[in-house]
Parts: sequence; structure tokens; C-alpha cells
Amino acid sequence: MRLTGAQIIIETLIEQECNTVFGYPGGAVLNIYDELYKNSDRIQHVITAHEQGASHAADGYARVTGKVGVVIATSGPGATNIVTGIANAYLDSTPLVAITGNVAVPLLGRDSFQEVDIAGITMPITKHNYIVKDVKDLANVIREAFTIAKSGRPGPVLIDVPKDVQIMQCEYEKKLPTTKSSYPKPDDSQLDEVAELIQQAEKPCIYCGGGTILSNAGEEVLKLAKMIDSPIGCSMMGLSAIPGDFEGNLGMTGMHGKYAASKAKSEADLIIAVGVRFSDRATGNKAKYSKSAKIIQIDLDDAEIDKNIPVFMGLRGDIKETLIRLMAKIKETRHPEWQSRISEMKKFDNTTPKVEKNTLNPKTIIESVQKFTDKNTVIATDVGQHQMWTAQFYRFGKPRTFLTSGGLGTMGFGMGAAMGGCIASGMKKTVLFTGDGSFGMNLNELATAVTYNLPLVIVIMNNGVLGMVRQWQTLFYEKRYSNTTLERKTDFVKLADAFGAHGYFANNLEELEDSLEKAFKQDGPVVIDCHISADDFVLPMIPPGGSIDDIIVKLNDNS
Repeated sequence: MRLTGAQIIIETLIEQECNTVFGYPGGAVLNIYDELYKNSDRIQHVITAHEQGASHAADGYARVTGKVGVVIATSGPGATNIVTGIANAYLDSTPLVAITGNVAVPLLGRDSFQEVDIAGITMPITKHNYIVKDVKDLANVIREAFTIAKSGRPGPVLIDVPKDVQIMQCEYEKKLPTTKSSYPKPDDSQLDEVAELIQQAEKPCIYCGGGTILSNAGEEVLKLAKMIDSPIGCSMMGLSAIPGDFEGNLGMTGMHGKYAASKAKSEADLIIAVGVRFSDRATGNKAKYSKSAKIIQIDLDDAEIDKNIPVFMGLRGDIKETLIRLMAKIKETRHPEWQSRISEMKKFDNTTPKVEKNTLNPKTIIESVQKFTDKNTVIATDVGQHQMWTAQFYRFGKPRTFLTSGGLGTMGFGMGAAMGGCIASGMKKTVLFTGDGSFGMNLNELATAVTYNLPLVIVIMNNGVLGMVRQWQTLFYEKRYSNTTLERKTDFVKLADAFGAHGYFANNLEELEDSLEKAFKQDGPVVIDCHISADDFVLPMIPPGGSIDDIIVKLNDNS
């Protein structure tokens, strides 16, 4: 059948099993939006308050569903507004297709109204991008984009479609949805060698990252840990892969990780790194990082093996399949002395400062919220202290329930991600933990949440400062608080009311639990403004460039 470029975009998206897109209309995508209107019974479009919010919502949607997220933006400022969202998806390996409009092909490169070279701008932060100048190429470009986005290590792909290409016509033939491209597999001799190393190890430790979730391999990692009697430490991106109540799950490792999780890696004689990239925040001083251990790295992306930390052996392949094959070669073993040592390490994580009854602090806030959630509840965060506290204290029960910006550290990510995650979950209650600084970045998306009646519970840890930066200023800059004390007069309860949401204020535990009781019974978005001290710090902390030997477990009285 003969269709316009705009019609081909909609038909090919539906062909690729995409039923929800996020975006914001504008002149260069009017033809696409006209077709979205005509096909609203076949594909849902969610309009956000800002294109950045749309890109984060598509990201959150992709993380929860495991499908490719789609965001649509107009040319010029519309396109540049999604750049941060594309970069965020790139660094966190989220499958995303961004479709932008542009000026007509004859006007490209002539500084036309609302024209930017979005393909050039996003080249370093996409797996691939396209400028479609012939409508005959359009359908196959979209199909290729979906294949690239979800194959291998997932990531974003951009398709720039000039306006005249959206209007031109050509023949369109429907095809089956594309599948992931094939991936390499480690050979049996490599697996035999790794199996032998595992059997010889006396102090094994599994380091579990976000790649485990992308490969749906959480159950395999858990099974391996039980087989070889190994503790598990997680990167922040890998946290929901393993149930938080599993005794061998030591929690997050790295700069703000649990003491036992980081200490176990430092004392292990074998580290099995599964879907992690050994970022600087996870390793600290690379020269001292786990120097007594042999490291086995399992990853689908060959570029990650040996990139940041030299490893004893790398296995390139799908994590789930690789672990299944590896476990077939391993015999169950026990390490009682190592487990005894791990128990000693865990005692450092179980010493919490005593607080007065009814006191509101990050730990009590998160634990109170968890009483109202279950293992299927999607939890989103922004970036900062509240993000680290959530990673430390919230016990995740199921993969794909933790939406956070790991690689880019994007303040303002949370509202969009929570909206996308909520829609992906089938409009179930979704929690956003945020800070007053991060929430200020994209609080305009409250308008979107209200419009779509999204059941979000937005918990603001309000300390009146940019907490994480201020913490660094306290510890490393002699308390020179340059521009981190916000001194804003924003009343978040009144703000919620102005947007059409419900708002509550909590100054103690009793008020918080009363607010949560109401929030989890009400429809639509709810904002709970929780006031905490500016001196609540994220600890433990390994200083930048430091090692486990430099870990700060508690502050001196004069800090």
C-alpha cells in the first residue's frame, strides 16, 4: 500500500510492537502528530511538560518493560531538549529510539528556522543515528533502529526525519517485528578454565551489575551464589537483580556502598564480575582495587572487558546463557571460614546511630515507605543523597523495579522515569524518592502526572541544600558552602495543590506515616514534603580516589 512518510512511521512503530510513545509536538513533526491523532486507538501518546521529561519517561518505560522506549520531538530546541535523556540512556544501556523532525531536505545546513544538526550533536551518545532523506528508506531505517537499540549492549538510536520526507509517499509493506542480532558465546575450554578457578577459590565473591538485569539473569546469579557459597555485592544499577532479603546479598558496593559489600571484594581471592563496567565510583583507587583477587569478567560488550580494571579472564556472551553453561560444569562447595568472616564484616553495617523516637531521617523515611509497597512496586529516584540512601536502605524484591540514573547522574531524571515506569507497570502505585534540589529540576512534570492521573507517591527529602555537593564541601573543602544552601521559599504542599495534586507535610514519623496512609489510598499523584537535617550524610563513604582502607564509616564530632 502507498503511504506518506508520517504514516509509515506510525505503521512501522506498531509493527515493532510499540504501543506507547512519549513526546511533545511542534512544527517539524505536525504530520507525525496528525497520524498519531488518527491512530490513537492503536498507539498511545503521552505528552509531557517538557521534552526532557518525555525522554526520561521513555527511558523509565523501557527499563520496566524491557522493550524499546520511544520519544518524539520536533526540530531545533525540541530535539536539543532530549539530548540529556539520550545521554542518560546511553550510559545506562537503555534501549531507546528517538525520532526527531527537521526542516525539509533542501533547507538542511542553511540555518533555517528551528534547525540544528541533531545527528551531529548526538553522535557521541547514541549507538547509531540516521538522517532519512528518502522516504523509501524510512521503514527499514526504523526497523534497523529497533534492532540496534535492543541488540548486544542496549542503547539509544536517533532517527532524524526532515519534514518533506514525512509528506512524501512510497509503497509500504508490513513485516514481522525485528529480533535481536546474534551474539558471541564463550567456548567450552574457556568455561572449563573458569569453572576450575571457581572450584579452587576459597574466598569467592560475585559482583553483580546492571547487565544482569538486562540479560534477565538474576535467578542464575542467585543460583551460582548458592552453589559456590559466595556473597554477592551489587553495583547501584544491579541492585534489583537479587532479592534484598537474600542473606548472601551484601548490598551495594563502591563509594557509598555497604561496608561488608566493599570489604568482601577487597579480601576475596576470586571476583566473578557479572555485567558490570567497574566505574570509578565503584572501584576507587584502581591500583589498590581488589589487588589480591583474580577477576573473571562476564559481559556481552567486549569493549567493557579489561577497559577499566585488568581482569584475569573475560567471558564475552549473554550473561544468562553463559551462567547456565558455566554452572553445568561446577560442583557445589562450601566455605565456612569465609562465611564466618563475612558475618564479621556485616556487623559494621548493622550499627546505626540511635535516634529519638518519632524522628524523621533518611533511613526511617525509606523504611516507612517500604511498609506500604510490595516487591512489584516501581521505585524511582533522582540523583544525590536521597538516591544513595534509597540504594542503601530500600530492599528490592524483583528486577526492573529500580529506576535511577547511574552513569550520567542526571538530576531531574526522577519525575519522567517515574511516569514512564508507572505507565509501564499498568498504572500501579509508583514511588519517587527525590530531594528538593533534584525535584526543582523537572517539577513541571507534576502537570503531566496530574493530567494522566498517574498514581505517583513523590517523597521529597527536603534539607534545603544540595546535599551531596554540600557533603563533599564539608569533608574535602573545609565547609566552604559555595552555592549549595538553596534558601528557597518553595512550599511543596501548596505547589502540589496548584498543579492539582495532593500535598502533605511531614516533620516527624507520625506525620509521615499518616501521610503515606492517605497517599497509598488516593488516586493520582501525591507529594509528601519530608523535612530532614542538612547534616544527614551518606555513609559509609570511600573518598574519591581512595580505597577500602580510607573508608569513612562515621563522622568526627567536629565535622
